[in-house]
Amino acid sequence: MVRLLAIFSCLLLACPAFGSEDLDLSRYDTVEIPSVDTSIYIGSVTLTIPTLTRRHHVYSSTYTARVFPYFFYNESGRIAIEVTDDMLRRLAAGQAVEFDGHALSSQGEERRITGRATPSDDRSGKIKVRVHVSKRIELIFNTTYRFPR
Repeated sequence: MVRLLAIFSCLLLACPAFGSEDLDLSRYDTVEIPSVDTSIYIGSVTLTIPTLTRRHHVYSSTYTARVFPYFFYNESGRIAIEVTDDMLRRLAAGQAVEFDGHALSSQGEERRITGRATPSDDRSGKIKVRVHVSKRIELIFNTTYRFPR
């Protein structure tokens, strides 16, 4: 009996995601990402996204992109990032996840979004977001994320 308990304990330690289906995912309903800058040719782009809210496996919010000194390229719109329950469980277990999404500017221009979130703990971590502006132009933003609950 003791041997069986020892084997079971080793299996639990070897598989941190075991039993993670019981994880309360409501604490991941919102995520905060601070404003972030990236460099472009003779300038910079500042991306600001208010708190993202998750509904039906999609985090969504508005966004603004300020382009300095090319203010005429500034834009705003809506952003949506798909994150499944399984992806949240992997983040909580300390595993990095890749995600996809899209943004739609107020002028009707669609942008593909890809990225990678790497947790530091179950509440926060680093995030790399790629905004595919066109076939040849990709903006890369490196910042952090935090689940406030």
